[in-house]
Amino acid sequence: MRRWLTFLSIGLLLSLMAGVSLAQEEAKPAETPAAAAPAAAAPAEAAPAAAPGPTVEERLNTLDVTMDTIWVLVTAMLVFFMNLGFACVESGMCRAKNCTNILSKNFIVFAVTSVFFWLLGWGLMFGDGNPVVGTQGLLMVGGEDNSPALWTADAATNQYKGVYSSIGWTTVPLWAKFFFQLVFAGTAATIVSGAVAERIKYLSFIVFSALMAVAIYPVIGHWVWGGGWLQAKGFYDFAGSTQVHSIGGWAALMGVIILGPRIGKYSADGKVNAIPGHNLTAATIGCLILWLGWFGFNPGSTMNADANFIAHVCNTTNIAAAVATLTATATCWVKLGKPDLGMTLNGCLAGLVAITAPCSVVTVTSAAIIGAIAGVIVVLAVITFDKFKIDDPVGATSVHLVNGVFGTLCVGLFADAGKLKDFAIGEAVCMPGLLTGGGADQLIRQLTGIVSVAVYVVVVSGICWVVLKSTIGIRVSAEEEIEGLDIGEHGNNAYHGFVLEKT
Repeated sequence: MRRWLTFLSIGLLLSLMAGVSLAQEEAKPAETPAAAAPAAAAPAEAAPAAAPGPTVEERLNTLDVTMDTIWVLVTAMLVFFMNLGFACVESGMCRAKNCTNILSKNFIVFAVTSVFFWLLGWGLMFGDGNPVVGTQGLLMVGGEDNSPALWTADAATNQYKGVYSSIGWTTVPLWAKFFFQLVFAGTAATIVSGAVAERIKYLSFIVFSALMAVAIYPVIGHWVWGGGWLQAKGFYDFAGSTQVHSIGGWAALMGVIILGPRIGKYSADGKVNAIPGHNLTAATIGCLILWLGWFGFNPGSTMNADANFIAHVCNTTNIAAAVATLTATATCWVKLGKPDLGMTLNGCLAGLVAITAPCSVVTVTSAAIIGAIAGVIVVLAVITFDKFKIDDPVGATSVHLVNGVFGTLCVGLFADAGKLKDFAIGEAVCMPGLLTGGGADQLIRQLTGIVSVAVYVVVVSGICWVVLKSTIGIRVSAEEEIEGLDIGEHGNNAYHGFVLEKT
């Protein structure tokens, strides 16, 4: 009882103190204005008016450019990640004794391409000049970054100062556009690596990669994307069925023919001897990486973060790959009696290559049809190339060349009238296709581009291969090929402590 009385007394005391304090505050007289603040100082000289800040529209333009730039760079990084996919596919489909050599080629090819495309390739591809090749903006090492003004939409027409006019339609900065194109150039050079695997000299491959970056890829690129004569004629290749894959495929085919087949691949009586890869696990992982990377390859080519455009391209890309995987597996099962995993993987890649050119202008249903055909074509192409003793260890020519050509034709066959408007430039990019009621005009344009690119790449790459063969040589000795290029070319192998077959 005493404890409760104590608590009650303390409570009453605190209440009393609070009441006294409040009464004192109310009794205090209010301060007069003079006492509340010191007398105002004499007016100072008026400060100059501040410059007006950016308007709401200008701020929104800045945000749009920033979002577009982030989108382009992130998708470019996905395409760069495809280098790992190519390395895994190629090394897995080849023999263990050549694994270090294959990994070395796939690693160094991007370094070589980066340097030579930066020095010369970019200017030849996108520089103003003439319909055949760019002559402005060469040797970009000291060039000014003529990026667009971020706060003015009107600056688009003058943003590249007459040097790179063909890319004036995109709002992303110059170096973002450069990096995106660089990873594409690296992909084209990497395609060659798989086709010439297990017998090419390492130095010869490095030199040829440099030549690809300055003499082959950028010249065709100027025709197709740099304001050149094919673009002026209406040839359309959204993300590179021709510009990347066919170029790499034609150059690879010439290399394979001039190199000749691997020892033991074909018997004297014409029999084809299988040379199985050593690690299909790595090949499968690599194919999945490439499938992922294609969601940067194709959607990134929109060059702007338009939600509808990106979503459409993602879905046409994916459905083509999925259906091609199934049809390639089925075709292989029927033709060879077994569902070979290598054919399944190449079927997926064939669908991706074929949809690369038309992915922005076809419906998802048409993309499924394109993928279905691509899956069948790649299996038949592998079998046909073997009949002609064209030895491609990973099927790169069947995937990239044959389906690159097919995909380019698909623009002229399946382009849909409702999908032709480009969200970035606001106008139709090509004519409707033959099978969608548009006539044969676009198909003729596509055929013109295919033939022109084939002639140029075959001639120029053929000259490069022949010159390399007659100077530094392009093929390792028979002894080195049998032992494996890991030891002969690099002095080490990928699997130390394991006994490798020398076949």
